Amino acid sequence: MRSHYCGDVNETLEGQTVTVAGWMHRRRDHGGVIFIDLRDREGLVQVVCNPDDAESFAVAERVRSEYVLQIEGVVNLRPEGSDNPDLNSGKIEIIAKRLDILNSSETPPFPLSEQAEVSEDVRLRHRYIDLRRPEMLQKLRFRSQITRVLRNFLDDNGFLDIETPILTKATPEGARDYLVPSRTHAGSFFALPQSPQLFKQLLMVSGMDRYYQVVRCFRDEDLRADRQPEFTQLDIETSFVEEEDLMSMMEEMIRKLFANVLEQSLPNPFPRMTYAEAMARYGSDKPDLRIPLELIEVSDLMKEVDFKVFSDPANDEKSRVTALRVPNGSNLSRKEIDDYTKYVGIYGAKGLAYIKINDIDAGREGLQSPILKFLPDEVVEAILKRTHSQTGDLIFFGADKASIVNEALGALRVKLGHDLGLVEHGWKPLWVVAFPMFEWDEKAERWTALHHPFTAPRQSDIALLETDPGKCLSRAYDMVLNGTELGGGSIRIHKADVQSQVFKLLGIAQEEADDKFGFLLDALKYGCPPHGGLAFGLDRLAMLMTGSASIRDVMAFPKTQSASCPLTNAPSAVSDAQLKELNIRLRKAPTISDTSE
Repeated sequence: MRSHYCGDVNETLEGQTVTVAGWMHRRRDHGGVIFIDLRDREGLVQVVCNPDDAESFAVAERVRSEYVLQIEGVVNLRPEGSDNPDLNSGKIEIIAKRLDILNSSETPPFPLSEQAEVSEDVRLRHRYIDLRRPEMLQKLRFRSQITRVLRNFLDDNGFLDIETPILTKATPEGARDYLVPSRTHAGSFFALPQSPQLFKQLLMVSGMDRYYQVVRCFRDEDLRADRQPEFTQLDIETSFVEEEDLMSMMEEMIRKLFANVLEQSLPNPFPRMTYAEAMARYGSDKPDLRIPLELIEVSDLMKEVDFKVFSDPANDEKSRVTALRVPNGSNLSRKEIDDYTKYVGIYGAKGLAYIKINDIDAGREGLQSPILKFLPDEVVEAILKRTHSQTGDLIFFGADKASIVNEALGALRVKLGHDLGLVEHGWKPLWVVAFPMFEWDEKAERWTALHHPFTAPRQSDIALLETDPGKCLSRAYDMVLNGTELGGGSIRIHKADVQSQVFKLLGIAQEEADDKFGFLLDALKYGCPPHGGLAFGLDRLAMLMTGSASIRDVMAFPKTQSASCPLTNAPSAVSDAQLKELNIRLRKAPTISDTSE
């Protein structure tokens, strides 16, 4: 039905007859001559309908926005001075000889030809129209290009593309499972996979050696800008490797991706940072290195001060007192400081102390702060020296449990960086390594896995599993880019006794371990090779590379923040007959609000 895509018609086709098809993007009537901008996935082309050709002109008079058209015509160069440099087809126009309406269209719920403000709910309800917008078409094309480059790299390096099951067994991986009732096994349920973790490990036991998969995963958890109930990851696993082998290969893959798709060079090698250093300097295990602000430990300086807000956490090994120097921050108004105080309150901080340095050479007289009266001169002097403060700077302080300080001041650091224009241009990748194996859950009073329970401990730390689990470090590694975790992985436990020991430490009794992970424990007994891998969040990667604010902008049919689909109105109620067939009875009938959210 067409010889060329609209965006591919250019001056090399001058004088030739072409057939194009697409949607009527814009129509303009200029003194009897009708101009139609026809749009398809490759772009726009201008079509000229002259009254000399009465038949095509009559059809052109009837077309409206988003009508589906087929147009045959001759390619002409545009008159001098009327080129459009923003279009691939900007030097030519098609003189229509035949114009057919393949389908009409009602008036769209929002315009596609203007930068109109449209609510996300409306966009998602009519996603098939939203995806016609050139911006959205370009993002999905870009995503396809990303996937192609990654697949090609892995294919070229001997990885096998292998699918793993979607209907599987519920296992604890840190989030709630989506459950699927079984009709043929009454009272039993499948679970949709949170990741292919166990199956890809079984593939290593099977001798597949190098596996990858672009896989759909499912997690029933609260949503954020970079979270969805169903998402896509590039899942990778390989045998007979150490951390350095895998990290080097994945670095090379990401460098090639950015070079091929964005024509951007990333450092070689990526810098490395331990988890402990990242938390100490940035309050986050995925620090944005484009922001030149850091947390500075001052706990030792505050141990003897009379100000208990500082001295109490300074003397508590589970707490910390940190300073965050903001260059030229003394220009911040009291209202702005109050707003930042409210902001850190979201993360549990009880307040936000500060010192303004109006004149560094004037000593205490050159400082402005409500907390100065609590701090001796020598402490103030030591703080200014350690933070390398200068005239015009401002110092914020965090004092509380280490987890609260890290989260609150880590978030404040990022917000200040963006608010004050301190974010450097470009890409700052990083490997974060040497994660703790476990973290203590105070509410549950037990150890939990920081990554997942299949992560191997460092060989030198295996004895700590029995004696001091909190000091045991894992063989995990996360790739971080501009403050976003692109991918995380680890060397896996490949010995059954070590895996059983970790399950026991996590409070998973032998009976539960056999029930939920028995197939894995059995497999580890039959010559499982050393292996490791990682998974990249494909949605997040596409979001970053396209400069999108949310992963919803790089997914064809995403869910809303409430995990619902306005397009299909899912999730929705099902019939009594379906429930009966599945041996399910609802405790209460769903209300309209239950099914529409």
